[in-house]
Amino acid sequence: MGTFSCPLRIFSMDGQLSREVVATVDTGAAYTTLPSRLLRELGVTPLGTRRFLLADGRRVDREYGEARAGVDGENVATLVIFGEDDGPALLGAYTLEGLALAVDPVEQRLVPTHMILY
Repeated sequence: MGTFSCPLRIFSMDGQLSREVVATVDTGAAYTTLPSRLLRELGVTPLGTRRFLLADGRRVDREYGEARAGVDGENVATLVIFGEDDGPALLGAYTLEGLALAVDPVEQRLVPTHMILY
């Protein structure tokens, strides 16, 4: 499918602090990953550590926490992964689902989608 970027606003859980980043939309990634420094500046604290499989086959342990993530004025609570300080911001599938957004691969954009409940 390829990847594309979009503006993503990350908020502290209380909504008092926020930063906008340009994130790569990555439906192959389960979770949204952001630079650790950014998350700590927003007061996001690690809840624990989980093991992840990277695209290149390596396995790494990363801290995770909770933040709010927003696209186009809509925001939701989501899990976030503490990435490398100089690493990219990735918008993952878990956050996209929470925001009720789908990927339009032809136009390379996010579009509202109907949520399935059954």
